[in-house]
Amino acid sequence: ANTSFRGANLWILACAIVIASVGLNVNSTAVIIGAMLISPLMGPIVGAGFALAIHDIALLKKSAKNLLIATIVSLSVATLYFLVSPFKETQSELLARTSPNIYDVIIAFFGGLVGVIALTRVEKGNPIPGVAIATALMPPLCTAGYGLATGNFSYFTGAFYLYTINCFFICISTFLIIKYLKYDPVKTPGERFEKRIRFGITLLILVMIVPSFYMAYNLFTEKNYNHRVEAFIEAEFTAAGYTPIYRQIRFNSQPKKIELAFLNKKFAAEEIVLLNGKLKNYGIDNSTLDIIQETEDLLEGHFADYAHPGKVLAEKESLIRNLQSELSAYKLASREVTAEMAILFPELSNISFGRHAVPVTADSSAMVTVMLYTTESGSQAADTAKIIRWLQQKPGFGAVRLVSQP
Repeated sequence: ANTSFRGANLWILACAIVIASVGLNVNSTAVIIGAMLISPLMGPIVGAGFALAIHDIALLKKSAKNLLIATIVSLSVATLYFLVSPFKETQSELLARTSPNIYDVIIAFFGGLVGVIALTRVEKGNPIPGVAIATALMPPLCTAGYGLATGNFSYFTGAFYLYTINCFFICISTFLIIKYLKYDPVKTPGERFEKRIRFGITLLILVMIVPSFYMAYNLFTEKNYNHRVEAFIEAEFTAAGYTPIYRQIRFNSQPKKIELAFLNKKFAAEEIVLLNGKLKNYGIDNSTLDIIQETEDLLEGHFADYAHPGKVLAEKESLIRNLQSELSAYKLASREVTAEMAILFPELSNISFGRHAVPVTADSSAMVTVMLYTTESGSQAADTAKIIRWLQQKPGFGAVRLVSQP
């Protein structure tokens, strides 16, 4: 009954696709889960597995036809949405659907088992929403639409492969459970027909599983490599007090590249050669360490993947250096001086110091130390000449000007 896509079912599917696309676009897990709950895509997939098990060719054709219609409608709606959407950034929820592996096969298979077991029980439970969430049919289709809309066919291929894995293994799990429960076939198959079905299923399982094993191996290798690189950075840089402000691990380049940049630390060429030699001690093979040190390096594309923050970083670093240089001209060891003055000149209170640039000529100025103070009421007048002479003996004070405040 749930294999057909007509009227309300088709509109529900289109709405679910839009909701899932919005969730992927704004990176909202809650919205994506909501779309998976209302999606009617499970119907024709379970119907195909059921038809295959009971040799109902008419139901199998109907299920396959409706699944094809649902897939085309979903891809079309998702592609249209992402073409219209002003936000084309690749979010983490989108990326998560572009690299399927063997774990996705396991999830799809066991999710399908749960669904078909529930459907064949007399005591009806309601695990189908959970199965819809676990197997996640909608997000891969929307991600495939995103790949078509943005012209990124690697995203399209990876996401559509994930969708195919989910459909196929839900169908296979349905087939196995129906066979195990010995449902009566619509027509008695011959031995040759049974062999063809078994051969076809086995071949398709291999076609689906082998690439997923390869992708899982690549994922494991990349994570293991990243872990070793992090251990190298921690031991050779962070532990020595040099925290990278930028790091980029280019796993797919040949040789692999580890790019680092530091705010103040500069490394000599000999040090970089030595650090490259240490990579093998951490099991990091076929890799080079590239330490970006000069402003020119930052502006020559090393940060291109991050919309050129290298230029901003270099400008900020230059600004910080200039401000530090300017501030050094205003620094005074005033705390110790204030403490001494409280003893030597008890008639003064509320003492504070500052540095002030006083024009000398049209093109130059001189720094003057300004001391603000108040005199305690009833006490003697401050001996300003004596205070100035005493302050001028202090390092960094130079010319001194006293300003009495009421």
